[in-house]
Amino acid sequence: METLHPDGWAAPIGYANGIKVPNSGHTIYIAGQVGWSADQVFASEDLVPQFEQALKNVLAVLAAGGGKPEHICRMTAYCCDKPQYLAVRKQLGGIWREHMGKHFPAMSMIFVSDLLDHPGLIELEATAVIPADS
Repeated sequence: METLHPDGWAAPIGYANGIKVPNSGHTIYIAGQVGWSADQVFASEDLVPQFEQALKNVLAVLAAGGGKPEHICRMTAYCCDKPQYLAVRKQLGGIWREHMGKHFPAMSMIFVSDLLDHPGLIELEATAVIPADS
């Protein structure tokens, strides 16, 4: 995969503007994952632990398909609480680095009024490309 960054643009923080992927290998589309356990139970109603669990869930689905965090090329986050998100951004960054390292896919953050699974506050969906030589 190649990170795309147009000349003259300011560096993005915590995401990539675009990712170019080869046409070989396998593509994995990961449905929206919320911050609940494998048995669909929320351990917390707080954003930080829900984000970490949702990210772990994305990575578990990816691993089931033979993928690794660095294969994620796109991720979309849906969050119900913008003020809380902004207040804990630094903590979320630490969780990101713990599980994803310094790999930043093309990302979008969308703030929504609610999620289907209550008391979910954040949902993450992703696309990954596993190169043929992996």
